[in-house]
Amino acid sequence: MLLSGLTRHYVAMGMNAPPKQQPLLAIREQRALTRGLILRTNSSFLPPAVFVALKAHLASAYKSGYYLKEPPRAEGEAAPPPANALTDPGAMDGMLDMLKKQAVGFLPQTVLMYYIGYFFEGFVLTRLPFPLTVRFKSMLQRGIETQDMDVSWVSSVSWYFLCLFGLSSVYRLLLGEENAADGNGAMMAQMGGMGGMMGGMGSSPAAGAAPPPVMPGQPAVDYHKLMKNEKENLDIVEYSWVCEGVEDRLLKKFGSG
Repeated sequence: MLLSGLTRHYVAMGMNAPPKQQPLLAIREQRALTRGLILRTNSSFLPPAVFVALKAHLASAYKSGYYLKEPPRAEGEAAPPPANALTDPGAMDGMLDMLKKQAVGFLPQTVLMYYIGYFFEGFVLTRLPFPLTVRFKSMLQRGIETQDMDVSWVSSVSWYFLCLFGLSSVYRLLLGEENAADGNGAMMAQMGGMGGMMGGMGSSPAAGAAPPPVMPGQPAVDYHKLMKNEKENLDIVEYSWVCEGVEDRLLKKFGSG
């Protein structure tokens, strides 16, 4: 079981394709939103003239769509239909990569379970060194239909499942938190990624990060709308320069000496 998990991890690592290089215009489109966020967060460290100039420039660029990868749509123009996943090479590559990783994670477990169930069905493999209640009988003696055997005896199929779910900590110790050997962790990560994918459609991506993957049939991220929202945030930002009245504060603090 341990060797199977290690092999699964390194095979999955070898199948990871390098990230695709994004076009320069796409990177500029993403980082333009981050510039507005950085300006709002650190506005108090900028002199008034610099803050006003940067704010006016970004507000004008957000309004006109200067940083957009594609020209903004005209007023009232409908959004283009989402790309077909069967004809979009990027979507197809993502789906194939996900299928390959799932196959690497689940096929070895399925083969091992079939092998153990076919050749060792009804075998008693080990005995636990502590007593258990009768409620554990169905979990520890799967494949053995007898009422007289002590609960501490473990069948081969039950031992397989115990190892399958119990080796997660060993995999994390040997391979780190982000490993492909733990099938349960990979499944949870995929489910978490799907949830974050659906929940992050309205948020702006981080600087330099790849845009969040879009599920087939879902509309792409509307950067024009996000930039309009960022312009509104810049319009209502509360600005206060940290150096305002610094001379009076210094004299009040050190002038008494």
